[in-house]
Amino acid sequence: MTDLSSRDLMGDRKVVVDAFARRHRFKWYEAIPWLVAIACYFLFENYHALGAQIFATILFALSLDLLIGFAGIVTLGHAAFFGVGAYAAGVMAANGWQEPFSEILVAAIVASGVGFVSGLIVLRTAGLTLLMQTLVVAALLQELANKWSSVTGGSDGLLGMKIDPIFGAFRFDLFGDTAYVYCLGVLFIGWLLARNIVYSSFGRSLTGIRENANRMHAIGAPVDRRKIIIYTISAALAGVSGALIAQTTALVGLNTLALSKSGELIIMLVIGGIGRLYGGFIGVPLYMIAQDRFSQIDPIYWYFWIGLFMILVVVFARGGVLGVFERFNQRRRSR
Repeated sequence: MTDLSSRDLMGDRKVVVDAFARRHRFKWYEAIPWLVAIACYFLFENYHALGAQIFATILFALSLDLLIGFAGIVTLGHAAFFGVGAYAAGVMAANGWQEPFSEILVAAIVASGVGFVSGLIVLRTAGLTLLMQTLVVAALLQELANKWSSVTGGSDGLLGMKIDPIFGAFRFDLFGDTAYVYCLGVLFIGWLLARNIVYSSFGRSLTGIRENANRMHAIGAPVDRRKIIIYTISAALAGVSGALIAQTTALVGLNTLALSKSGELIIMLVIGGIGRLYGGFIGVPLYMIAQDRFSQIDPIYWYFWIGLFMILVVVFARGGVLGVFERFNQRRRSR
């Protein structure tokens, strides 16, 4: 009887392990964004600088999606970590430390530190209070950056940044050739990290917290600790994104900490699809390319067309663009 029970237990464990392995297995469609990015490098040579900014912003959106889409932590102040990372890398570059990878590392450490400390405070709240707390953190950091103008440049922005060539051979240029490949490589590493988190047991527990935090408390899950951990990781990824923007544009301003930066990022995720890991890969390019096109067509009222585009997405593409594809696949399979 004992042997039979042991065999059943081993069999159950094998089923769980096999299911866990299947979740982690790469799917063929996950290669599409990277193949498209490589193709665009050769097809759109005049847009490499824009492409680099898109990749950095996708990483920013990915960091926010870990919070909103998977942990259910809604925030309006995620730009705080983006701006902290940008200033960390920018201050280093403006003061003689020009090695790019170490700047990214420092930006991640500083942003994660700010995320951890602020998370201990803001994550004690929920709902509208949480939204306001995250907004206050970003506003305080923006005011600090403005007041500490001797270091940050204040309202004039941080200038005079110089970045060493990548691996001592590939220089950043005005055309964005190096920046394109550099940002794409960093995004790939960040995506691998986020993917491993989402498909891990830790990621599954985050989904449980999002759906019903009280039930997760009841089964003994350390809800508060896991929310702090994902908040800190998300802040680190946002800080890396800010560092990429600082390095590739050689300019950091107070707008990196602004509410509008967080608001635009949420719009991008809504367009692509929140909680699907790849929402930023679709929403960010669509938003930024639409912004570029509309501002050229109608330089004064281009935000009107962005708003109209957003309304159409919300009305006709619920769940974002990825939500449309998911519903199409479900209907196709049901037939």
